[in-house]
Amino acid sequence: MAAALAITQRKSSIGGKHNQRATLRTLGLHRIGERVVRPDTPEVRGMVSVVTHLVEVDELDTTVEEVDTHA
Repeated sequence: MAAALAITQRKSSIGGKHNQRATLRTLGLHRIGERVVRPDTPEVRGMVSVVTHLVEVDELDTTVEEVDTHA
């Protein structure tokens, strides 16, 4: 298992179900091309599985704290 997941929104949530739009917001994704780094936990993996057709996931070997998201 990876230490962190880099999640990028690739498709729009327009026309999607309410729970899918809410899941994207919970993950911190608001627009296409936006990328967030989340810890690799069963909870986050479950959220990603709900919107797998809208996002792209990359596994990172570093922890969330080690990733500079403001660069």
